[in-house]
Amino acid sequence: MGIELNENADHVAKAFVDARHAARALPVYPGIAPHNLAAAYTVQDRAIAIDGRAVAGWKVGRINAPLDSQLGANRLAGPIFADSIVDAATGDTPHMPVFAGGFAAAEAEMLLHVAPGFQGPVPTDDAGTIAILDDVRVGIEMASSPYPGINTDGPLVTVSDFGNNAGLVRGAAIDGWQTLDLCAIVVRSEIDGVEVGAATAATMLDGPYGAVRFLLANLMARGFDVSEGLWVSTGAITGVHDIAVGQSFRAIFEGCSEVRCSVVAASPR
Repeated sequence: MGIELNENADHVAKAFVDARHAARALPVYPGIAPHNLAAAYTVQDRAIAIDGRAVAGWKVGRINAPLDSQLGANRLAGPIFADSIVDAATGDTPHMPVFAGGFAAAEAEMLLHVAPGFQGPVPTDDAGTIAILDDVRVGIEMASSPYPGINTDGPLVTVSDFGNNAGLVRGAAIDGWQTLDLCAIVVRSEIDGVEVGAATAATMLDGPYGAVRFLLANLMARGFDVSEGLWVSTGAITGVHDIAVGQSFRAIFEGCSEVRCSVVAASPR
């Protein structure tokens, strides 16, 4: 059974990586879906190795009730490859690729950077978490997968394909973040100029700093080196907003800054 599961993990990982590289949709899940988080992260880890690109950050997403209790975690993680991160000054509108025929969404997120040199232990509170950070920015996560059912099939399937990440728009720094209450910043999201959501990070479990703590514990348990610094896209604040090729997305962080992008179809690489 162990050999069969390992072979399935390799098959699923390679199928997702191949589909992403070819910008080709996968109408059905390419194998047996993972049955627990350990199996899901096994697929993800193998896909990272097969892909071979440098990972510069990680996205964190929420696992809602009742699955959080069933799976033993209320968040999930996925890699953000260095070449999929785009810097955007206020007013810039970079083109962000998604997989046509698959799943695509945009999410307004706070991006926190763990400074190089961190080796543990994982902080236990916000003050300790702030101490290991060196940058906080506004951002947009592009959530996209060649498999259109990645979200509706649940968090185990989401984890298995890079956590449903396809890129990151890294916006302006949040000035004075060390003393700001990040959970008090009102965030609004727009698609083609129409508001599709508004909220604060106060609705996100234990907030952006909690997402950092979750991620560091997750990565260290999986054997990843976290000492060289990494970005954390800390979770969708206003929701996961379905988006289509040709549309534009704008995330407004009131009193701080805003960040934009337009959506294009991914090309083979």
